[in-house]
Amino acid sequence: MALFASGQVCALREVILADKPQELLTASAKATVPVLVLPNDIVIDQSLDIMLWALAKNDPQNWLACQQPALELIAESDGPFKHNLDRYKYGTRYPGEPPQEHRQKGQLFLTNLDARLGENPFLLGPGVSLADIAIFPFVRQFANTDRQWFDQLNLPNLHNWLAERLHSELFTSVMKKYPQWKTGDEDVKFVV
Repeated sequence: MALFASGQVCALREVILADKPQELLTASAKATVPVLVLPNDIVIDQSLDIMLWALAKNDPQNWLACQQPALELIAESDGPFKHNLDRYKYGTRYPGEPPQEHRQKGQLFLTNLDARLGENPFLLGPGVSLADIAIFPFVRQFANTDRQWFDQLNLPNLHNWLAERLHSELFTSVMKKYPQWKTGDEDVKFVV
């Protein structure tokens, strides 16, 4: 979303992680997505670093205005919340770690977000920030793991915030389905 919002043009290669092309394995040793390979062959393979790179180039909506508070909240999301999300969503990968226990721990973070959103329409104030864009995909994953359960939570501010993000022009513009890229295929241009 940050690439799109900042107007960066790039080649998009949709990969299936169960069928990783050699180009992905060559570009990044961790072989997970996303990976951004710059023209000078510098590789950025962390979502937040890609966002920061794109917004450093062009930040037309001023998402970096609250950069330090945003990074602190994102660290909470990327750390403890993501840890709990993974063990809740992919419980079979973590034997001995009850998914419901991690769901309950993840809910504490969501409750914190709901309280923030009770004070402002966005996580850090009156406007969208880097925190909203970086945290939204993880909240979406958490919600979609058991949507019926999530929808009954008494988190009205978070529910509204999530619904607004899901129906935003930004999200609907970038979350299109792309065919799986294979070696030799033309790159899809990802542009504004």
